[in-house]
Amino acid sequence: MREPNMRRAQSFAQASSASQPHKGRKLSVSLPLFRVLGISTAIICGSMSLAFAQEAADSQTRPAVMSLESSTSLLLDSARAGDRLVAVGVRGHIVYSDDQGETWIQAKVPVRQLLAAVHFVDDRNGWAVGHDSLILHSSDAGETWTIQHRDPDLAEAPDPEAGGLLEKPLMDVWFRNADEGFAVGAYGLALRTRDGGATWEDISFDIDNPDGMHYNAIAEIKDAGLFLVGEMGTMYRSADMGDTWETIQDLPYDGSWFGVSGTGEANGVLAWGLRGNLFRSDDFGNSWQQVELATPNSGPLESTLAGGGLTANGNIVIVGTGGVTATSDDAGRTFDVNIRPDRVSLASATMTGDGHLLLLGQRGAIKTPANGSSTNNN
Repeated sequence: MREPNMRRAQSFAQASSASQPHKGRKLSVSLPLFRVLGISTAIICGSMSLAFAQEAADSQTRPAVMSLESSTSLLLDSARAGDRLVAVGVRGHIVYSDDQGETWIQAKVPVRQLLAAVHFVDDRNGWAVGHDSLILHSSDAGETWTIQHRDPDLAEAPDPEAGGLLEKPLMDVWFRNADEGFAVGAYGLALRTRDGGATWEDISFDIDNPDGMHYNAIAEIKDAGLFLVGEMGTMYRSADMGDTWETIQDLPYDGSWFGVSGTGEANGVLAWGLRGNLFRSDDFGNSWQQVELATPNSGPLESTLAGGGLTANGNIVIVGTGGVTATSDDAGRTFDVNIRPDRVSLASATMTGDGHLLLLGQRGAIKTPANGSSTNNN
């Protein structure tokens, strides 16, 4: 059994200067992160992987480079800040749109690390998370960002006998209100704040995960609490909004989960992962039913499902590798599956305010009809 980690990161500056016991670490490149996210390795070219590895090994924070291609390079997640759309992705790119995804503006970001998830709790305050246990905060609807938390171990001199850096990327972030929030990620890392991110508490040992399985997604379930999923079929739930966590024992399958969402109905949960596996629960995870997904040719869907969830209009959209989009208007009981002709790998999706679907993935932000099909300009 591992010893509990009682460390608290009071701020980015304090965390960077904190004195921690020296730990052996190993070099990490970005490929495992993409596998955890369930995104096709075709996304990654050799030069990109090398760049990520170099940046992960660099403990100095550098601002994201402003680029005209920021909205067409790899983007992994999006969120709504009032009427504005905000998306995050590769090399610290954060972009925002005030015209429902027609055009994008690059935000000012103080880091170049890959950002995996973003969440806004209102029309001004949002958080983004990614490599190096980074947590960024914006108080101006995503136009500018500041660092709230970064892996304190990066301030240590590397151990030459340990092989380099053991990177702990954060994979998802969720806030209940402007004060209370959670960030979860690789190797069982779980952080909590009760003051809007001014301080982050490591709560990893409040969750029964002795093998350090990766956490990939966290979501609020209507009238029930929080649900957390990760690799090797691991599932956890909290009926008290994160104060205590219960391990789900009767798992519907033993493959990795890459996404979880509420259905819009009380106690309703959807969880998805490898090979088109999608399961639905009406009782907060006590029992599960598999949701069958068929391709347009009526064959079983076998693509990995990556991201998505409940949209503002009450529909559910889930996307994955090979250009797969699956949409539901009946709380996740049935899905209409579409496969884009470009077969582009998709990481996440949401509905725009004008009734279109915004897809995030290998080619950045793509606006499509509501079922995810191609149009002449996509």
